[in-house]
Amino acid sequence: MAQGSWRMVSSGRMAGGLGRIACAIAAMMLCAVAMGHAAAATKAAVTPAATTKAAAATKAAAATKVTATTPAAATTKTPTDKDCLGCHNLKASAKLQARPVSVYVNAEIYEPSIHAKQGCVSCHTDIRSFPHPDPVTPVSCAGCHAKETSAYAISVHATAEREKKSRFPACLNCHGNPHGLRAKSDPKSRVYPLNLPRTCGTCHGNPEIAKKYGFPDVYGLYMDSIHGFALTSDGLLVAATCASCHGAHDVLSRKDPKSRTFPRNVPATCGGCHAGVQTDYLAGAHGTAMIAGRPNAPVCTNCHTAHQIAQVEGANWQLKTVATCGNCHKARLQSYHDTFHGQVTQLGFVATARCWSCHGSHLILRASNPKSKVAPANLPATCGKCHKGVTASFVSYEPHPNPHDRRQNPGLYYTALFMNLLLSAVFLFFGLHTALWLARSSMGGSRGDDNGASGEQ
Repeated sequence: MAQGSWRMVSSGRMAGGLGRIACAIAAMMLCAVAMGHAAAATKAAVTPAATTKAAAATKAAAATKVTATTPAAATTKTPTDKDCLGCHNLKASAKLQARPVSVYVNAEIYEPSIHAKQGCVSCHTDIRSFPHPDPVTPVSCAGCHAKETSAYAISVHATAEREKKSRFPACLNCHGNPHGLRAKSDPKSRVYPLNLPRTCGTCHGNPEIAKKYGFPDVYGLYMDSIHGFALTSDGLLVAATCASCHGAHDVLSRKDPKSRTFPRNVPATCGGCHAGVQTDYLAGAHGTAMIAGRPNAPVCTNCHTAHQIAQVEGANWQLKTVATCGNCHKARLQSYHDTFHGQVTQLGFVATARCWSCHGSHLILRASNPKSKVAPANLPATCGKCHKGVTASFVSYEPHPNPHDRRQNPGLYYTALFMNLLLSAVFLFFGLHTALWLARSSMGGSRGDDNGASGEQ
């Protein structure tokens, strides 16, 4: 009994130990389940923010990738000159370089140009992003040079350019490459005074263009003139160039009353340099006639020509001046040729009196004007420049005698008529006398031959 009781007690103790173990295991399982629920709840609370942050990071990475792989001008940023030269400073293909305005822009030429200060997009106004559209909109110079463009639009050059129907600005024909354009005061500029004749000569020295538009080779004539020599040989920037007489942009036909080379406007054009000569001319008989509106009144170009202007001190020019004046004064030219002065001039002697020696060059006044060099009171001084000791009787002779004008020179007219008749009568009398003498001599010789023949028989 005692042994049985011990066994019962030992069994109870074993059962109690197993229960405690089971309870511990159950408690651990409950803790694990509780911890799992807590972790799930925490995860559910954190997930939305983490997802948003991850999405933002992914989007930023994608944007960074796109920005790194897409050209810069895909954005709204305006390209700088550095951006443009990044491509255009590289030599283009032969096809692209063959364009009138090549897409190749030499940075070494562009950077010192006058347009470099403005920037590429100042002219190429349609380029605001990259890559830009191709082809780009043609550049209009009127955006900055409105006054010059308006003046050019009415010129003869604009008319000729419209016939060509070019999509490129006509300005480039004279000013050259827009990416290397220099200020007109720059010696490297195509319109710098020393370079301007050569620029204009591109067309005005071209025989084909001259023939098409009907003008002479004015480039060659100008280069041989006193203006051309002063500019090219002596380097005088004050010498007249093409633009000095014709203007720079508003070049008009010489038949246009608004043109600088229209006859009525020529004295003012030349007077821009020759102010003193203009004053004398306007005060003289020629200038007065021009102001009065006489269409045949001579102006500077009638005597000096337009482009082939020679040095007045040269012998060749001085010998030609008589014929130049004779283009208008034909009767006076003939009477001058009959004088000693005229005959010596025709022989080629330079040191003799010509038209301008007595009448002056520009301040030419009528003989009735007291200030005229050929006024009666002034003749001794005028003739005395060559003839020393001139007296009143010396200057009383007629300088332009015309034996064919009975009204102007009646005494000379009748004297010449008498001398001509006398000379004709003398030639007629002695001509008839000679003819009769020859006839008589011929008849006498025939009779002598006949008598001689009869005697021999």
